[in-house]
Amino acid sequence: MLTVTEGPLDASALLNEFEKTAMGAGAIVSFTGLVRAEAAAGQVKGLYLQAYSPMTENGIQAAIDEAKTRWPVPNVSVAHRVGEMMAGEAIVFVATASVHRRAAFEAADFLMDYLKTKAVFWKRETTDQGEAWIEPRADDYADAERWAKSSD
Repeated sequence: MLTVTEGPLDASALLNEFEKTAMGAGAIVSFTGLVRAEAAAGQVKGLYLQAYSPMTENGIQAAIDEAKTRWPVPNVSVAHRVGEMMAGEAIVFVATASVHRRAAFEAADFLMDYLKTKAVFWKRETTDQGEAWIEPRADDYADAERWAKSSD
């Protein structure tokens, strides 16, 4: 399941709903990403995320499909916010389910690396020092690179 929304994300409700679809799974892994309160440029007041529909959704769906071919994860859920958000609010929710834990962990990690580095989003951070468009960090790209190596 894939959702890109301007509305708030309730990670507890999303996980509860996901668990209902993952009956028979031996493992469920979920990740909730929050808007950071601090950034390199100071205290975060807010974050604005812009998507490019339908390219953003198509890319995320392709990543979900790839995760399902790499690992036995029949159940996957990705929900991502766009629009204005405040520090502490949920920006992303990813859940994967599998018979075994390793597949669920790796698929969730793979999806988060995709969302951090390749998903078509533009992020503008507002801090006490002003506004700035932000890009993924070098560490984010290094994390994502391991999946390219493992597919060779």
